[in-house]
This record gives sequence, structure tokens and C-alpha cells, in this order.
Amino acid sequence: MTLSSLVRSRTLGAASLMLVAGSAWAHPGHEVAGGGFAAGLSHPLFGLDHLLAMLAVGLFSVRQSASMGRLAPLLAVGGMLLGAGLAWAGVALPGVEFGIALSVLLAGVLVAALVRVPAALGSIAVIAFMVFHGHAHAAEMPHGASTLLYLAGFSLATLALTCVGRRVAGWLMAREQRVLRGLGAAIAAMGALFAIG
Repeated sequence: MTLSSLVRSRTLGAASLMLVAGSAWAHPGHEVAGGGFAAGLSHPLFGLDHLLAMLAVGLFSVRQSASMGRLAPLLAVGGMLLGAGLAWAGVALPGVEFGIALSVLLAGVLVAALVRVPAALGSIAVIAFMVFHGHAHAAEMPHGASTLLYLAGFSLATLALTCVGRRVAGWLMAREQRVLRGLGAAIAAMGALFAIG
């Protein structure tokens, strides 16, 4: 399978996920459909802060080294799982909501500036951004949901959103970088609003 066909299949898969997730509930307190998979899948899609952060990670990854760029979706999932694991282990992260807002703000700034960073630093940044999101996702898991299914749902959504971000950024980098910068600036502005809100 060529890289082009792999990217195309990931993008189609992500679009399909977004279409079928519309009927799912994103927050706790609702009936747990599918044992928690639907709740896990929909939470990143319908939480604007999560959606923007994951898309921004994908957008950011296109300017990075080839290896870091390809790994960015998996690094995002890894950060989410790490954050969820910390939450379920009873490890409190101070200022989770502020950390989420800051991750959106900083990821947006990195995209707007078309910054290229060393692979190790970029990888650490992606994981650190997503730890806060994973912690929040775990804390908001609906009562009675299967932990494994919930994890699978939000991992799949994270993977899909970052792959969509990569695909969009790749297309824009080849055609109109100003639009990519504008997207980054808009994401950063939303992060600033989340931080002060």
C-alpha cells in the first residue's frame, strides 16, 4: 500500500466515523450505548476543545520531520491513554481544564507560525498536550461504561481527527499556506477564549 493510498483510506475512515458518531452522546449522564464505545468515540468529536486540539496536532505534524509527522496520530493516542491511565489511577493533574485550553492555544500558535521543531521536542509536545485531554476524557467516562470500549472509542476518534488534520494540512501546504496559518491563528484564538472563559 502506497503512502498516498494509506492517507486516502485513513481520511475516508475518519469521515465515516464522523458521520456515524452523530447519534452518540459525548458526555456522562446519558445512557451508555454500545457499552461505552459510542461515548468514547463521540466525546472528542463533539467537545470543541478536544476537536480543535486533535486537528491542530495533525496540522502541526505536517511541517515536522517525516518520522515524527507519521507518528503524530499515534503519539496523540499515546498521550490520551497516558492521561486516562493517570486519572483512573487516582493521580490528579492540577488545572486540567486550563491545560486543555493551553494545549489548544499553543498547538494553534505552532500551526500559525509553521514551526518546525526537533522530532523529540515535537513528540513530547504532542504527548503533553494530549495527556490533559485523556485525563478529562477518563474523568467524564459515563457510569457503567466498559473501560476498554470507552478507551477504544476515544482512541479511534483521536486517531481519525489527527489523520484528518494531517491530510488537510498536507493539501494546504501544497496550495495555500496562508489558509493553514489562518486556521492555526483561529485555533489559537479559541484556545485563548477557553483559557479566559
